[in-house]
Amino acid sequence: MNFMNKNGTAGITVKSQRQGYYFTLPIAVMLAALIIYPMVYGFYISFFNTNLVTKWNFVGLKYYAAAFKEAAFYQSVLLTTMFMVLVVGGHFILGFILASLLNREFKGRTVFRVIFMLPWFFPEAVVALLFTWIMNPMYGILNSALKGLGLISTNISWLGSKELAFPAVVFVCIWKGFPLVMTMILAGLQSISRDYYEAAEIDGASKWNQFRYITVPSLRPILTTVLILDCVWWFKQYTLVYTMTAGGPGTATNLISLSIYGTAFHDLRFGKASAWGILVFFICYLISLVSKVVTKENE
Repeated sequence: MNFMNKNGTAGITVKSQRQGYYFTLPIAVMLAALIIYPMVYGFYISFFNTNLVTKWNFVGLKYYAAAFKEAAFYQSVLLTTMFMVLVVGGHFILGFILASLLNREFKGRTVFRVIFMLPWFFPEAVVALLFTWIMNPMYGILNSALKGLGLISTNISWLGSKELAFPAVVFVCIWKGFPLVMTMILAGLQSISRDYYEAAEIDGASKWNQFRYITVPSLRPILTTVLILDCVWWFKQYTLVYTMTAGGPGTATNLISLSIYGTAFHDLRFGKASAWGILVFFICYLISLVSKVVTKENE
């Protein structure tokens, strides 16, 4: 219990604390309404065979147990995992190369930094529509450019081919997402003192050894955070892939997020879709745990 002293300090402290709660209350309510409530409601729905209006048949853990026996679930998760590995790997390779180049002193460096950040500024739907037009088999600029260079003789259906649709989507997702990784790595590189590299050069360390023993250990906290965020973000990717291919042709790009959407809004099996969504949530959580454990072991 707070008692007010002669100067009224305790009363002012209590009043300040109450004001702090008042300021944070709207954000707490918004987070509860937009994040916590949908998750709890989705978890609740997963126990029912329901159309969300008149049909509410309790099935318990049926949809969770069925997911582990359904080939479509495993195929979709495996495809999504491969998609995530390729996209995140591309982000880190491209991000590391560009961050290392942009960390050097040269004329116009700021302009190039802004240019390479542009893909991140565009909404995902805009990027998807842009590349859908670029890769159009009839009038797309990509086919025209390749034919002009003599690399192809006939138009290619980049997004309509089972062999090419998945690599094409991966390429677009790498192009869209690499600026975030590049920016984080660039910020980390700028925080490393030049004294370390100068001392290493005096000791005769090669560029590779400087990168291995100075750059990577210094960037490890940043790389860990970016790796977890990037993996989780692209594992649940929906907008780009759906806008470009809608999961086709066939199931060539049918990621788990698209499978959940189709189950809910095409098949109207909301309980099953909710159960799959909860499982994806735990998969994303498992990805973050594995990333933390692996990076901690490397330390």
